[in-house]
Amino acid sequence: MITFLSGGTGTPKLLLGMRELMDESDISVIVNTAEDLWMSGNYLSPDIDTVIYLFAGILDTQRWWGIEGDTYATHEEIRRHGGEEYLAIGDRDRAVHILRGEMLRRGLRLTECTTSISRIFGVRAQVLPMSDTAVNTIISTPEGEMHFQEYWVRFRGEPKVLRVHRRFEAPPITTGEALSTIAESAAVVIGPSNPVTSIMPILECRGIKEAMKGKTVVAVSPFMGDRPFSGPAAPLMRAWGLEPTAMDTYRLYRGIATLFIQDVRDPYRIKGAYAMDTLMSDRKKSIDLAEEILQLVEQGG
Repeated sequence: MITFLSGGTGTPKLLLGMRELMDESDISVIVNTAEDLWMSGNYLSPDIDTVIYLFAGILDTQRWWGIEGDTYATHEEIRRHGGEEYLAIGDRDRAVHILRGEMLRRGLRLTECTTSISRIFGVRAQVLPMSDTAVNTIISTPEGEMHFQEYWVRFRGEPKVLRVHRRFEAPPITTGEALSTIAESAAVVIGPSNPVTSIMPILECRGIKEAMKGKTVVAVSPFMGDRPFSGPAAPLMRAWGLEPTAMDTYRLYRGIATLFIQDVRDPYRIKGAYAMDTLMSDRKKSIDLAEEILQLVEQGG
């Protein structure tokens, strides 16, 4: 078994290739939940749903979120009546949010909700939230503080980022299920997702770093040179006092990752890092990168 730390779109692109090379039951994914939120009375867990939809074969891989071919009648009607639903939620996608919200109201843990929804879609990979308690990534801007989804979707990532921090009632703790799957895994892969808002929320959960000690941990940079392949990683890294580069990603994961992969097009080489083509622009490139990572894991670096 291999465990992946996932968020955003970068790691799901890698998982697209991995599911072609591995039995899905040998794949476990611990997913960022710091971008979750309640909206229109329902519970959205965008990064979890992206992974579930990917393994279910229904993910919209043009946008890397939502369900392919979904309709938006309910969203459009809410907006027509003055509702402030700034996220475009598809009708089938909304059904999952409704179901999850109802399960949470009945007292189920987010892990139990995720397992139940995975089974509904016939997903054989193990998809797990990083924590069962609420965590929010908050972006401080000159206009004030806002949830990450507001910053990225509502305001299109335009406000200047002054600070990025996490908000919670109680410090998040890694779930027992996540700790067990790491213990059973031959390796952990930190996918090429946004380090600040997708990966670090997982690594900040109490217990996960300790669980990874002694494991082969492969980290994949989400940057090519000084720019991300997608998303707002550059301003978010700078708000953390880091540059949006493979080098500063390497520094961020130092002491956690035992193997580090940077893009073959990076203008500089990190000593000891592996250079691979990490630009997963199509299915074949995702498979090629997945195959190289599996070979690296099997060889132990």
